[in-house]
Amino acid sequence: MTQQINLFNPAFQPQKHVLSAAQLALAAGVLVVGIAGLALWGSLQTAELQQQANAGAVQLDGRQARLAAVNTEFAPRRKDLTMDGQLVDADRKLAAMRHMSGALARGELGDTSGFAGYFKALARQSMQGLWLTGVTVDAGGAQIGIRGRALDPAMVPGYLNRLTNEPLMQGKSFASLQIGEAAPLPANVPGADGQAATRAAPYVEFSLQSVAVEPQP
Repeated sequence: MTQQINLFNPAFQPQKHVLSAAQLALAAGVLVVGIAGLALWGSLQTAELQQQANAGAVQLDGRQARLAAVNTEFAPRRKDLTMDGQLVDADRKLAAMRHMSGALARGELGDTSGFAGYFKALARQSMQGLWLTGVTVDAGGAQIGIRGRALDPAMVPGYLNRLTNEPLMQGKSFASLQIGEAAPLPANVPGADGQAATRAAPYVEFSLQSVAVEPQP
């Protein structure tokens, strides 16, 4: 005898799940909310990036403005010919001063202590009846010239001896000594021919030179 056994169980048959309208609405709502959130987040990110870009543009404009101001302030200036001339003149004067300083240091200008000592020596050796009319000191004291007048010609050699005893005058020799009559002086009365009369000067003129000179008439 044959017997059939039914092994089909409806429980094992695939079941079809059908979403209800409420579930579909909920899913759609979640999807919309998700899309809106993503859109909002993207908008916020875009706004932040835009703000950063605007701030960078402002900083760039400020730096460009400062760069333009610096270029204007420190722009290369045109060459000043007047300034070049002044620099050349200053260099020339500096070279001259250095040359003079070197000459003073080497003693090429003679006595560099000044001329006051010579005049003090002449003042100390003043004599009654003898006076000076001119004094020249050249080449830093290497050349000395004295002109004067004396009531007596014999006073001149004595004055010269006294003068050479001065410490500042020691080592210097007067190579030229001239003594002569002075120019006539005008008289107080007119001459016989109507011209102004003259009279002899009551003094003689002398000249002392440290270097020899040609005799004067």
